[in-house]
Amino acid sequence: MDNITAIFKEKKLKLTPQRIAVYKYLKGTKEHPSAEVIYKALQTEYPTMSLATVYKALKTLVEVGLVQEINVGEGNFRYDGTVSEHPHVQCINCTRVDDLSELDLTSLNVEAEKHSKYKVFSNKVYFYGVCDDCQQK
Repeated sequence: MDNITAIFKEKKLKLTPQRIAVYKYLKGTKEHPSAEVIYKALQTEYPTMSLATVYKALKTLVEVGLVQEINVGEGNFRYDGTVSEHPHVQCINCTRVDDLSELDLTSLNVEAEKHSKYKVFSNKVYFYGVCDDCQQK
């Protein structure tokens, strides 16, 4: 929690209860929820918080680097409380998204440089497959 306080103070932004709630929710889950899922999850504790407020909180958290916005190609964004660069895998059946934290793709940047005239700094990689749960069904 000290991290978010320091970053908001440094950026001269107001640290609202709604922003804290969205941040805590994302830090407390391995899921990669959409704004709608976050909104529904926080409704019991924050009944007056609107979906628009959740979107605004997410936008701010992404802008200050506390949350990662991911696009796995399903028409809306998902959010990840882990901001270090890492690839994701999505189930094509249930749409669950998981981190692939142990998969180091820094060598992919070097390979991309070999095949282009770019200095490559980062990458976004998404894998698609069928999760364990869906394989069992």
